[in-house]
Amino acid sequence: MHSYSHDPKAASYGLEAAEKLDLEPARVFKTLLVASEKGELLVAVVPVAGSLDLKALAQAAGVKKVDMADPVAAQRATGYLLGGISPLGQKKRLRTFIDDSAQLYPTLFVSAGRRGLEVELAAEVLAQLTGAGFAAIGRQ
Repeated sequence: MHSYSHDPKAASYGLEAAEKLDLEPARVFKTLLVASEKGELLVAVVPVAGSLDLKALAQAAGVKKVDMADPVAAQRATGYLLGGISPLGQKKRLRTFIDDSAQLYPTLFVSAGRRGLEVELAAEVLAQLTGAGFAAIGRQ
C-alpha cells in the first residue's frame, strides 16, 4: 500500500498518484468503467499516461460497441467514488480487462479504493484476483 496527500484540485487522479509517489506513469493504472450496447458494465485497467481504446476493448470483450459508463452507475456497481475506483473488491463482479502493457513491469499500481491510496502488485496477481484477461486496450 502506498498513500499520498490527495489534492482535490488535481486535474488527473492517476497522474497525481504517479507524481506524488515518484513513479513512472506507465506503471500507474487507472480503472475505468464502460457499458456495452446491451448495458453490460465492463472494467478496463489502463495506464494513466494514455487513454482507453474503446474499439479495442469492445473487440476484446466480444461486444459490438462500448461507451464510457455513467458515473453514477460506475459508483453504484463498484461501491467506490470516481477517482478512487479500484479493480479490487468491487460490489459486483464485472468482466475486467487489463492493458497488456501491465505485463512489462514486475509490479503496477492501481487505486486501493480511495483517492490518495494505491496498491502495488504484479499484473498476474491482479488478473487472478479480478478474473481479468489481458488485451491491447490502451493508447499512448
